[in-house]
Amino acid sequence: MTWEITWALILGFTLSAVIQAAVRRSVVVRLLGNDRPRTLAVAAGLGAASSSCSYAAVALARALFRQGADFTAAMAFEIASTNLVIELGVILALLMGWQFTLAEFIGGPVMIVVLAVLFRLFLRGRLLRQAREQADQGLAGSMEGHAAMDMSVQRPGTFASRLFSPEGFTAVSHVFVMEWAAIIRDLVIGLLVAGMIAAWVPDSFWQAFFFSGHPVAAKVWGPLIGPVVAIISFVCSIGNVPLAVVLWKGGISFGGVVAFIFADLIIAPILNIYRKYYGARMAAFLLGTFFAAMALAGYVIELIFGGLGLIPDPATAKVPDSGVSLDYTTWLNIVFLALASVLIVRFVRTGGVAMLRMMGGAPEPAEAEGGRGLRNDLIPARAPRHPGVRVAVTGSAAGRRDVRDGCRARGGAGSAPGRLARPGAGRRRPRRQLRVALQEDDGRRRRLRRLRRRGRHGPHHGVAGQA
Repeated sequence: MTWEITWALILGFTLSAVIQAAVRRSVVVRLLGNDRPRTLAVAAGLGAASSSCSYAAVALARALFRQGADFTAAMAFEIASTNLVIELGVILALLMGWQFTLAEFIGGPVMIVVLAVLFRLFLRGRLLRQAREQADQGLAGSMEGHAAMDMSVQRPGTFASRLFSPEGFTAVSHVFVMEWAAIIRDLVIGLLVAGMIAAWVPDSFWQAFFFSGHPVAAKVWGPLIGPVVAIISFVCSIGNVPLAVVLWKGGISFGGVVAFIFADLIIAPILNIYRKYYGARMAAFLLGTFFAAMALAGYVIELIFGGLGLIPDPATAKVPDSGVSLDYTTWLNIVFLALASVLIVRFVRTGGVAMLRMMGGAPEPAEAEGGRGLRNDLIPARAPRHPGVRVAVTGSAAGRRDVRDGCRARGGAGSAPGRLARPGAGRRRPRRQLRVALQEDDGRRRRLRRLRRRGRHGPHHGVAGQA
């Protein structure tokens, strides 16, 4: 099975890296401020262009929520990050057939819609406030450093010019290797578990467990038991696809397979991360609503594909166990392994190893008032935030540097360097410093324009030009 999917995984992660290299992280929060249908559609699209690692998707969703994104939109982003990504579709088509790829890309939006309705009906403001307070504590989960990294190309220009620039090549290589590093553990565990179950557990056990001899009961039971199997399997992201192959061969319903794949976001380790991120009550709420949305999406897929006659025959399913042979898979593996080698070399030569060491990392620091309305690109991460100061600055680079210096100004006599004033009496001092910095910047620009006009129209052109 590993040999069969190697080239498909490299292709999927390469395409994903190309997209992530072109999508700047800074645009995401700005577009996810509410739970309207259009916003949820944008969240799904941005999630599909994000990391396919479940742990990184969960950490990034919390970071977006802390920075001001709507909670429902953040959860839609999280679902799309693991269920609507290119690499998942490629590997599903290769191992299970195009019907499963189509079902995944139809079922994902269905699940997001169901989840949005459940949140609208049952998510109370008090629970959401408690979740935000817990999220702002910044407790570490998993893959925090990977989720916080924005490796997209920052230079201006068209998509093609940015992608084919040296910076674009570097960004693609960094995203590619970091994505592999993020999912390799789950992928290896998933392949080993799938191999052991396929080799040691007889099909008769699965046929009895999934009621495969009773078609109606199997269709009802499959979407309910699929997520349960996923929860106790501890395998998430793309790593659960090999196990899905074994379950499909064993007799689980078509909708049950889809629900099982969706359930990578409620496995036991991730439920524990939800508890750290949002509190025990919100973790229980997410478990219930996610489970319901996954099961309902499985039923919808079962009805649609069954009605259209698109469900393949499980008897034709076969776990790849024929070994390595010289065929098209071998040649594709050679080509894509060469491509992976080129990207890995570029990754190592451009400082990627140091980034790799920071994958576990720490959560992003909380912005002022949860990060709502701030410009992260204008304030260094090490600068402390102050709840009484909001910064949204445009203008020259010199002006932005002055604002940064103002943000790092001392809050009063005896205060530590680089600290802002305490809330209360000293709160106005940083604001005055910001205003003065902007006024000084405007004054420098006016003086420079006067000197340039004198140089163009007066007798001292050379002196003014030097000035």
